[in-house]
Parts: sequence; structure tokens; C-alpha cells
Amino acid sequence: MSTKIAGPSLNRRNFLKASAALGGGLIVSLGSIPTATLAATDFAPNAFIRIDRRGQVTLVMPQVEMGQGIYTAQAMLIAEELDVSLEEVKIEHAPVNEALYGHPMLGRQMTGGSTSIRAFWTPLRTAGATARTLLMQAAAKEWNVDVASCRTEQGFVVNPDGRTRRAYGELVDMAASLPIPPTESITLKQPSEFTLLGTSAKRLDTRGKTNGSLKYGIDASPPGTKIAAIAISPVLGGKPKSVNEPAALAIKGVRQVVITDDSVAVVADHTGAAKKGLEAAAIEWENGPNGSVSQADILRQLEEQSQSAGGVARSEGDVTAALQSAAIRIDAVYQLPFLSHTAMEPMNCTVHIEENGCELWVGTQNLSSAKQATATVTGLPPGNIIINNHIVGGGFGRRLEADGIAHAVKVAMQVKGPVKVIWSREEDIQHGYYRPYYYDRISGGIDTDGNPIAWSHRVAGSSIFARIAPAAMQNGVDPDGVEGAAHPPYNLPAMHVEFKQVEPQGVLTSWWRGVGPSHNIFVVESFIDELAAAAKSDPVEYRKRLLTENPRALAVLELAAEKAGWGEILPRGRGRGVAVQLAFGTYLAMVADVSVADDGTVRVTRIVTAVDCGMTVNPDTIAAQMEGGALYGLTAALYGAITFKDGRVEQSNFDNYLPLRIEEAPHVETHIVRSAEAPGGIGEASTTAVFPAVTNAIFAATGKRVRTLPINPEELKAK
Repeated sequence: MSTKIAGPSLNRRNFLKASAALGGGLIVSLGSIPTATLAATDFAPNAFIRIDRRGQVTLVMPQVEMGQGIYTAQAMLIAEELDVSLEEVKIEHAPVNEALYGHPMLGRQMTGGSTSIRAFWTPLRTAGATARTLLMQAAAKEWNVDVASCRTEQGFVVNPDGRTRRAYGELVDMAASLPIPPTESITLKQPSEFTLLGTSAKRLDTRGKTNGSLKYGIDASPPGTKIAAIAISPVLGGKPKSVNEPAALAIKGVRQVVITDDSVAVVADHTGAAKKGLEAAAIEWENGPNGSVSQADILRQLEEQSQSAGGVARSEGDVTAALQSAAIRIDAVYQLPFLSHTAMEPMNCTVHIEENGCELWVGTQNLSSAKQATATVTGLPPGNIIINNHIVGGGFGRRLEADGIAHAVKVAMQVKGPVKVIWSREEDIQHGYYRPYYYDRISGGIDTDGNPIAWSHRVAGSSIFARIAPAAMQNGVDPDGVEGAAHPPYNLPAMHVEFKQVEPQGVLTSWWRGVGPSHNIFVVESFIDELAAAAKSDPVEYRKRLLTENPRALAVLELAAEKAGWGEILPRGRGRGVAVQLAFGTYLAMVADVSVADDGTVRVTRIVTAVDCGMTVNPDTIAAQMEGGALYGLTAALYGAITFKDGRVEQSNFDNYLPLRIEEAPHVETHIVRSAEAPGGIGEASTTAVFPAVTNAIFAATGKRVRTLPINPEELKAK
């Protein structure tokens, strides 16, 4: 059986077009492009298949690979419907063209929000199915047989006689000349017909990463490239006051000192000379209006403004009356700090500016913003800007911002020839767009049977959407700021959720591997645990009572609890905590095993996750994302905090912004629920769940509730 393509989101403008490729070949593309047939050189599609006369299948990637496995997963979507082996698919990065490559869910040409499979599950499969249909039609025409009697397998169209077959490469010229199949005639495989999707395929990028042939942005080195080390004003809005240029130029290998409005860069033949020259420059800074900002100022502002009402995200039932009638009422304040992304590949960008054009080599999550920022700085028409995008050595949301590109372009405008601008780790940590500091007030009430009857939650923090996409703000509510808070998976009869926008002075904020859920899941799941404790109920059993109308959430909870051995009696100092969430279109439950020493030191020994992300592409990738995301979140839970003094970020490197060490990494188990639902996102899911799973386990071990992150061992010391 096959599924017909239908529905308002799958109209012809968003569907596939096929055209003849110059030099012979077949191109299948998707996106908002004119309905007329075009030559291959006349358009660049959102995501497309190219098949040449040798039968080589090329997928031009609409998304950016930054470790999440999307090279392989999106290629699997194509290969499944096209009936070719995964090894036959070649990957190319998409060029910059927002009109053709605009993300179906996000609008811009960008990668983020755990959407790469959710957004392209149908379009890329449809691209493969359309190509396969055209190839079958070409073969049927050659053989003068009914196309319905033909079939495909492993890059061949097979004749009804079962003996004759034609390789795809032999059919591309004829296939490219055929009319586009009507939308309603394109069929997709049913899950029962999948031979590749749902299997653990080897990643296509592993070989290139291990042998060094796969190039990251920092590896780009066009002929004649010079290296620049950069120092940016340590206070937002500051500028260079004095620079010892002669001392910098005296360093062997230094070629030039470049001063911009808010930075100083030393250009040299190699990195060592550039860094020595920058140190010799002995830069003094003029701080500007933010030079007195302190962490205490920021917290005071949040505490004060969180006491006044914000925009209403959800309001059901009479929460005020329910709180007044509650047998037990709990009021709590939760706080989560600013967080840096600290990707292992530091910020970098190589730029070559000529008289009428500009070319960049960079790894970015947001090609739209990259081109826009370059055009703004240079004044060049966007059509005169070429961006060569690369695989990214960790993004986590940091490379959604184009500030690093803008800094590099400003430097390159004063340099003849290509220049690679590389940030030090200190510049990377001290000049980030940070996960906002959140200050949440939450109240809840339970009846005499322990059932929740009232829930009031006010989120206070910076709004990213107010800066990035103001139109997304409705009634003063940032939709990302309340994701995971406004619609938790539980049945809560009286519920009121608000968002209070509070913008800290002198701090830039942005997305951080699941920014809204990364804080809201912590607050919601911690507070559910508080209600369970007040009701003297087991945390898992309490959640089960609230999930009777949510079978998918209930199923992952029961599976995680079973696999983790929930209910076992643990020794003194050990605890087991649970969290359940619906975020990024995925249901997930996590159980964490924690030990707390007498000195308050926390050690997470085991994490068990159960995930229902709908139909799966590559189970190995899901497991890898569960592991990597959990460890990334655990790092933040234990150590992550960016703080400010005199307008400056106090942290500078991995000695005072600690990463999780290998000996601290827990064993992570992943259990996937088989599902026929539409795919959900994976990249950020476990990062958000690990915060409350761990802190709830700490409560189970010590009886002490953690409401402020990162975890403070001093507060957990045995008395």
C-alpha cells in the first residue's frame, strides 16, 4: 500500500519540479519556484536530487550538519523513496538562496529548533518518489510497457519480465524530458515498506571526520589567506581607546593592525604571530554605557519585574479561587543562569573582499542572516556575495547569530586578500549571545487527595523573538519563552501561565540548545515533583495519575521507569529522579540515578531515556543525540553560569566555565517507542530533560530541593 500526497501544506508551489539538466541528467527539486520547466542552471532548489549519467545521486543539503547526523538522516529520506543504497548518495551544501531554501517551518534558510527531520520528512521523501516515478516512466516508455508493471530496486528499473533492467544513469536523459507527474499521482511508501528508514545506518560523514577530508569552517584556507586574531570590547557597546600598533607590528610575521568600531584585529602570516601581536598591542578600552553592570543589578531587575503581571500565554479555570481553597499550597521561585554555548570549534570566518564582491568561508546555522549581515557591513548587493558553508564543529544555537561574520567582514574590508578571523576561547566565552537568565514564580495547590487543583506560573526573562521576529510576539508573549510551560503534558484543571519580558542591560541573549524548554521543563518537572512530595506520593505514580489522557506521555514514562528499575530501594546518599516532557514534537521521559556525597558533591551515574519521536529515521542517531544532549545539559546543570562584573563576563575559559569531564560522564541508555506518528525533533530533547531528572534525584537522595541552577554543592552538604 502507498500513501497519496495531499493536504494544504503540500501544494504545487511547495512541491517538486523536474527539469532537464544541461549536459544530461535529472534534477528533482522542491520549493517555491515558478511552475514553468527550467533548465538546471536556471534554478537552485530547496532540497533536490541530481542524478547524472553515471547514476550518481546527489542531495544538495537544505540543512547544516553540526554533529546531529543530518547528513545521513536526510540522505536516508531520499534513498528510501528513490530505491538506492545510502552509500550511493553524495552530499553537497546548499547555496544561499532564501527564496528557494527557506525552511518550511522556520521561514529563513537556517538550521535549528530540532526541525531538520520534522520539516523535511515529507518534502525529501517526495523528491525521491518523484524522481523514481520519472525514471520508471522513462523505462516503461523504452520498453513499451505499462509503468505500473515496472518496479525499482537498488538504482535500477526492472522490466515486468524480471530479466531486463536499466540503471538510473541510463534513463536520466529521457526522464528529464518527461512531463512532471501530477501531484496526486506521487505515492510514498508506507512504513511497512521501508527497507532503510528505521534501521541503524552508518553515518556518511564518519569517514571524512576521521581521515580529515571533511572540512570545517576553521579549515578553510583559500590561496593567500592571512590569519587574524581579534579582541572585541569586553563591555557591550564599548570601543578601542588606545592601541600600541608599533609594538604589534614589531612581532615577526605580523602584517597589519586593524581597528574597527568595537574591536582590534592583528593580521599575520600564522596564528602564533597574530596572537602575540594582539597581546603586544596592549589595548585599552572605553567601556561605554554598560561598564557598571553587575550580576546583582541584573538579578535585582529580574526579581522586581517578575512581581508584576506579564502577557497571558494560557488561562483556564479560576486559579485564584482554586489556590485559596487548596488543602496545601506551594509557592516557589526558580532561577536559571545565563549560559554560553562553548562549541568546540571556536567562532571563525574567512573573508575575501574585492572591488565588486565578497566571498566567505564559514560554518553557520543561518545562511540568511550571514548574507544579510555581510551586505549590511559592505554595502554590496546580496547577489555579489558568495558564502561557502561548511560542516559546523558544534552550533547549539550560537551560529544562528551573524555577529562573528560581521566582525570578520569589518576586518577584511581593511585587508588585501583573504583573511581568516579566529576567536580565542576567551573571546568566544566572553562575547556570546547567552541563554537568557530566567526568574520564574510558580504557585500550585493540591486537594485533600493530593490532586493538583491550581497552577500559576510566571516566566520572567529576555525575549529572543522580540529581537529576532517581533511579529511572533502575541499579547506580550514570547512563544519560545513559554514552550514547555504553557502546555505541559499533564491534566491540570486550573492553570494560568504568563510571560514577563525583562531585558538585562548590557547582555545579548539568544537560543541555546532548546532555550525555552531548557528552562521551562526544569521548572515544570521540578514543581510537579514538589506537588508529589506534598501529596506524599511516589513521583512516577503521581505523574501517571495526571497522564491518563495523554497515552504517548504515559507510555514513555512507564517504559523509562521500567528500564531504570524504578521502585528499587537505594542506599543512603543515592536517589533516583524522573522527568517527562513534550518538546520539539517529541515525548520523552528520563530517569537519572544520582549519588550525593557528604560534602555535597553530586555524581550522576546512570541516565535512562525513553523516547517517542514518531517515525524514526536512524535509531543510532537518536541514541547518539540522547547521549550527547544529556551530557551537554548535565554540564550546564552542574557547572554552567555566565556572570557579570563591571559590564564584563567573569568567565573566560574551561578552567572557570567548566565542561563535564570524561570520568564524570554517566552511562546513558536510550529506549525508543515504536510509533506511526509524524516525526518529532531529537537534537535538543534530552538536554532539556536532564535538568529536572537530576535535581529530582538529588531531592530523593537528600530531601533538599534544588530551585536554582547550577547545582551548589555547599547547599547539599550533610549536616
